[in-house]
Amino acid sequence: MRPFVLLGPAHLVALLCIASTAAGLVWLVRHHPASRTQVRIGLAGVMAALAVAVIVDERRAGTPWSSLAPLHLCDAAILVGVWALLTLRPLACELLYFWACAGTALALVTPELGEGFPHPHFLSYFALHGAVVVAALLLVVGLQRTPRRGAVWRAFLWTNAYAAAVGLVNLLSGANFLYLRAKPAAPTPLDWFGPWPLYLLVAEGVALGLFALLDLPFRRRRTR
Repeated sequence: MRPFVLLGPAHLVALLCIASTAAGLVWLVRHHPASRTQVRIGLAGVMAALAVAVIVDERRAGTPWSSLAPLHLCDAAILVGVWALLTLRPLACELLYFWACAGTALALVTPELGEGFPHPHFLSYFALHGAVVVAALLLVVGLQRTPRRGAVWRAFLWTNAYAAAVGLVNLLSGANFLYLRAKPAAPTPLDWFGPWPLYLLVAEGVALGLFALLDLPFRRRRTR
């Protein structure tokens, strides 16, 4: 088994494939409006199929159901992404945009992954996480489902409400979803934020700042 190499050739190729897919689908729906419904429904189907395939594969490998609960933010973003693609609900599109671009994108750059290409874990990780980012850009840039006024604080409050619910699950089960009890084993930006629980507070401020930066282009447009 080849180990995963951070920013190694396979990692960089995976990131390039995700970026190219996002750019291609955005171009397609912007220049061929008749394809919009097929593209978003098709992407929703691909995301759902990938998620089911990963769960089935993990269960065959003996992974307990408790570890497969979709309670990490990137897992929740998959569910929100499928819902947003199918319904185009404004809140779902906003949450997907902020979660994908502020969270999942960082998970793609600094993944908690031990296996390299072509291991199934490598392929499924980048396929699913990449699909989340592609879906967010497709909706916001391609289909122009842009954040509404107050979207930053809405997304921030929903994120904290979700974290509170997951924190209760962690307390009752001893799990570490959302890394609320400890940092991930692999190097991540959380390593820069100090020890527990300080890194949680710093992450709160960083998340709010990233949400505000992501909303900045649309804030200017709303003002005009």
